[in-house]
Amino acid sequence: MFYGAVVWDPWLIVSQIVCLQCLYYLTLGLSTAVLVGSRVSRMSLFYLFDYSAVDASSVTGLCVIASSLFAALAGAGFMLYLIERAKKCLDFSATLYIIHLFICIVHGGWPSSFTWWVVNGTGLAVMALLGEWLCIKRELRDIPISRLRASKLVLL
Repeated sequence: MFYGAVVWDPWLIVSQIVCLQCLYYLTLGLSTAVLVGSRVSRMSLFYLFDYSAVDASSVTGLCVIASSLFAALAGAGFMLYLIERAKKCLDFSATLYIIHLFICIVHGGWPSSFTWWVVNGTGLAVMALLGEWLCIKRELRDIPISRLRASKLVLL
């Protein structure tokens, strides 16, 4: 893909946001099912969207925190393949966590837990910074031109 060829494509941006959000929640759901599902008798959306589930004083709450941070790490990897640009990683990470905040507000009210804000702020920072770092590493790779030179020599 040539960067800069298409300056403004809102459908691409919306589809990237939707894909990233879906992959994030898939990862969050699976990691919560593995870590929290073994500790509780019944899984529900409470562990994904309710701020009171994020509790550092219980083992179940620590498992919820661990699954949230794992989903942030995975989200950085998803951005490497979906977004592909380091300068867009912060925008997409912030968008993901703002949408997550709205979903949490609808599900359980305004998050009044300090722990919830710290965990989600840390997740945002991890996703944005690690995503940027991964994208920069990919953008700065050398372009292999030895194959190109070899094919031109054969043609001559």
